[in-house]
Amino acid sequence: MLKRCLIKLTIMLVMVWVISAPEHQTFAATTPQTARIIREVRHELVTLPYYGVFDWLEYVVQPDNKVVLRGQVVRPTTKSDAENRVKDIEGVSGVVNQIEVLPLSPNDDRLRRALYRSIYGTNSPLFRHATQAVPPIHLIVRNGRATLKGVVANKGDANLAYIRARGVPGLFEVKNELKIESEMPT
Repeated sequence: MLKRCLIKLTIMLVMVWVISAPEHQTFAATTPQTARIIREVRHELVTLPYYGVFDWLEYVVQPDNKVVLRGQVVRPTTKSDAENRVKDIEGVSGVVNQIEVLPLSPNDDRLRRALYRSIYGTNSPLFRHATQAVPPIHLIVRNGRATLKGVVANKGDANLAYIRARGVPGLFEVKNELKIESEMPT
């Protein structure tokens, strides 16, 4: 039981780090103030009230402490909330909000629900991830096309999520942009 809790905690911590730290962000060359800003931006984005499995947020802190926000969200309020929270962080010189609000579409909503059931349903081996506050596999659906984003424990989980997503009827395309935990930079 304790081992499972530790594994879940580790996956959640990695997920929080990946959500907020794009691949090209280097932590070694940061000043203490920039490192603090990185931690605070990460915290603010992950704790947004309506940030969930159908959203994806990432950011870059530039050398002048300007924060560039990117990603896709289903609610316009998530986009504005992210910007408002980040701009209030002490030391942030400005915010460039490049977050895309996904178009309203009943068909995309239906596909999101079907994807969620396929990947996180009780009959799926990936069900264990559904109990996390923000599950590690994010399901971005735009105009009938799905993209899987996030970090999973191993290549098997990434392949399984992709296979299950490909089996959802009505999707035109599925892109697998899942990262493997062991391949992430430290």
